[in-house]
Formats: sequence, C-alpha cells, structure tokens
Amino acid sequence: MHTPFKTIGILGKRKDPGIAAALTVLYTFLKQHYAVVIARDSAVYINESSLQVCETEDLGKQCDLVIAVGGDGTFLSAARVTADYDVPVIGVNLGRLGFLVDISPNELPGKLQRMLEGHYVEEARSLLQTRIIRENQVIHQETAVNEVVIHRWVTPSMIEIVTKINNVFLNSQRSDGLIVSTPTGSTAYSLSAGGPIMHPGLNALVLVPLNPHTLSNRPIVIDDSAEIEISFGQTTQINALVTCDHIELPDVLVSDTVVINKHAKPIRILHPEGHDFFQILRTKLNWSGGNHH
Repeated sequence: MHTPFKTIGILGKRKDPGIAAALTVLYTFLKQHYAVVIARDSAVYINESSLQVCETEDLGKQCDLVIAVGGDGTFLSAARVTADYDVPVIGVNLGRLGFLVDISPNELPGKLQRMLEGHYVEEARSLLQTRIIRENQVIHQETAVNEVVIHRWVTPSMIEIVTKINNVFLNSQRSDGLIVSTPTGSTAYSLSAGGPIMHPGLNALVLVPLNPHTLSNRPIVIDDSAEIEISFGQTTQINALVTCDHIELPDVLVSDTVVINKHAKPIRILHPEGHDFFQILRTKLNWSGGNHH
C-alpha cells in the first residue's frame, strides 16, 4: 500500500538522554523512505551529521506526520504544535504505557511500518482554547489538550469562582480552584480531583472543583460546544494562576475573565490497529482485567 506520508517530524522527551537509543532507531528506520525533520531539542541525541532540524513550534508547518517519543507530556507538546495544521500525531512510549503514547520501542519498526502503510485507527480529540480578558482585551491565549485549571495562587484563603455556561449563571463556589477538562484530560489531573473518566469519543467537558468549601459542589459534565466564562467573586485583589496542560498563564487578576471554548480544530491521533481504550484504562489504573474475551 502506498504510504500517505512524505515528511515525518520527530519530537522527543525534553532533556532526557534516555531517549537517545529509541530516537536513533526511529530516525534510522524513517530516513530510508521519508524526509525526516527533528525538533532541535531532540536532535542532540542523534549522532548523525546531516540532520534536518527545526524548532518544535515549526513541526506542524514542515511535516505531514509527527511522531512523539516519550510520555503523554511529550505527546501533549506535539499535539499543541500540530493542531493548527491538521497534522496527525503518533505516540511512542518510553517505559510506561500512556493513554496517548501506545507503541513501545520494542514494537518499532514493525508496528510503525504497518501504520505508515495506512493500517491505523484515527481518532480526533478536542482541544480547549483559553483567553484571559482584561478590560475587554485578550491579554493571553493558550491551547490545552487535557485541561485548563484555575488555582488560587500565593494566598492562604480560598478563591470564589463564578462560572457561566453560554452566558447563563451556573454557580459561585469557594474552593482552591476549578479544572475544566476534555475527555482526554479526564484520566489526568481531573481524575485525581475526583472527576469521572470520560470516553474519548464523547463531545463533552467536565468541570471539577478543587477542594470545594461546600461538599454539594460536584463535578458537572457539559456539552463541549459550550462557552465557559469564569470570573472571580473577590473584591480584594489576589492573583490566580491559570494553567493549560502545565503551561502557566501568570498574573491573572481577580478583575480578569477567563473564557474557555473548544478549539476550532481537533488534534488527530493515529493508533495501531486493534487499539483498545478500555484495555489501556485497565492497565494504567490496575483494574483486574481477567480474561473476559
């Protein structure tokens, strides 16, 4: 079968010399048939003189497929830089199986070869777009694959978070913060905070309060076409911290508004044939699987 890909980008886990062997195997395999572009941070681990190198943020522009080598965090970095360009991502996990990185190094190059020939399952996952608005101006904008979190920041007291959905008041809650998570992020931080596991095929978001003052404040699942607007009920000026997949948007004032929407374009994930979300869930969460086939 003719391969649908011509130029393939490689993004490795940052500052981890342990990826050198896997990157070298991957690069050596790919360069036989494809143009290969390596993210600058990763190129240092491949002992080859004639590498084509680019900045991480330019991978989406230059490639028609990106392979992320590392963990789910590396995959998130790859997803954020490819989403605008409609470029799919394949995840190779080093060590632990991930929810997003599902090819092991010992399966290279066999499994990858099959995928590059077109034998894969494609999945679209929604991204979140977050805007911080101050005096009617957008002062920060960032995307997130997993979640957007509003935290209290350098203050011993809880913050009061006022949430509107599609301009309709939902609630005002005193808590340590709020997580707005995609189904992809529902197995990450949201899960630790007591949120539900959401199947990745759902068009939904979950809002999970962090240590709410009132115990009746529970996670709520809403449609992902909704616009979420978050403001603060405080009158005294405290700083809040907003993070998008661990990227910090600092110095958010209580007079600011945080607006969260589904990003116009989803990310495209390619999985090997036979990919099974429930099997990964059982493995990752140590659920007893049994042999129920």
